[in-house]
Order: sequence, then structure tokens, then C-alpha cells
Amino acid sequence: MTLLGFDTSTAASTACVLRADGEAFEVAPGADRLAGPPAHAAELMPAIAGAMRRAGVSWDDLDGIAAGVGPGSFTGLRIGVATARALAAARGLRVRPISSLAALAAGIDGEHRLALIDAKRGELFAALHGPEGELWAPFAAPPAAIAERVRDAGLSPLAAGDGSVRFRELLEQAGVRVAPNGSDAHVVRALHVCRLAAGVEGEPAEALLPQYLRAPDAAPQ
Repeated sequence: MTLLGFDTSTAASTACVLRADGEAFEVAPGADRLAGPPAHAAELMPAIAGAMRRAGVSWDDLDGIAAGVGPGSFTGLRIGVATARALAAARGLRVRPISSLAALAAGIDGEHRLALIDAKRGELFAALHGPEGELWAPFAAPPAAIAERVRDAGLSPLAAGDGSVRFRELLEQAGVRVAPNGSDAHVVRALHVCRLAAGVEGEPAEALLPQYLRAPDAAPQ
């Protein structure tokens, strides 16, 4: 099975082709890209094209499309989900939704892995994974509340994601270990989106929806 996967939950656009032979071809910026403004509309399709070119595959070679569905940036998720739906519908492919937090956790090298995406408005999107899988389902909360939950659990997880970098000091005071600022572990990599999607059943393109977790910042007046 050959999958195209991508994620737009943070400021970084990442794309990957996981070929049927197990070889992966990924386009992913470094962790420093997370500090800049998002530009998914300009970056996502070139990243997809680059991954497919490096993998030596055409649209006819794809068996499905995997997409990180959040939580994360509202605008980024809308672009990513709309792109996945459009490509899948045009090519007659099924889509495979993957939690962006699960993909982030998959790139953390630790027994207990705390995935943290900056939710803005002084909050974080968080999920905790252990050796057997997800321990805390994705949720949104202030950093202090997450720190308290970690203390109550008596754990010392390894955290990554742009949210962990932003609130490093507070988290470390609670016993959370945060990956170094320049670590690639902070990027939600499309490679992990693809690998997780390999075990997920596909669904129709129109069924793909973003996982926002909370209401948009902008509300109608």
C-alpha cells in the first residue's frame, strides 16, 4: 500500500509518501519553522509534489491519503482537510484521518510521551501516550492545568511540540522533561501520519473532518 500523508496543524507544512515497499520520502522543515508565520496555502502543495517526486510515484500509484486532522491551527487544519478531501475525491481515493497529537507523540523517544501543540489564547492542545498507547485523549487546557495533571499522575514524561517550547519553564517545574528547542521531535511529521494511517481503515473523502476541540477564535457577531 502506498500512502500520501501530510499535516498542517502547526506553522509547518509536512508531507510524506510511504511506498508499498516500506520506503518513506518526506518533506519536513526543521523545528525553527514553527516560530514563523504559517504559509500552508503556499507551502503544502509544493511539499506534496516534492515528496511524490522523490518517491517516484504518480497519483495513479497512491492507495490512499492520510491527513493530520488536528487539533491545531484553525486555518491550517481547514487548508489541510480541504486539500485531502479534494485530492481524494479527484483521484477516487479514500482518506485516513490521524490525530496530529498522536503523530507528534510518535516522534518522541520516551516511555511516556506528552504531545503539546500551542493552542494560542494561553492554552495548549495535549495528549499523553505510554507504552501501550494513548493514556490521555486530546484535550485543550491552560499550561498550569496540564502541569498539575502531570504532578497528580506522578509521571515525568518527555514532552515535545511548539507548545512545550513556549511553556518550557512552567512544565519543567512540574517534572516534565522538554526536548531541546531545535529538536525535530517538535515537528508534527507527515512520516508518522503515514505510519499511523497504515493501520487505519479508509473512509470517504467527504467524511474527513478537522478535530478542533474548541470553538474558533473568530465568532459571528
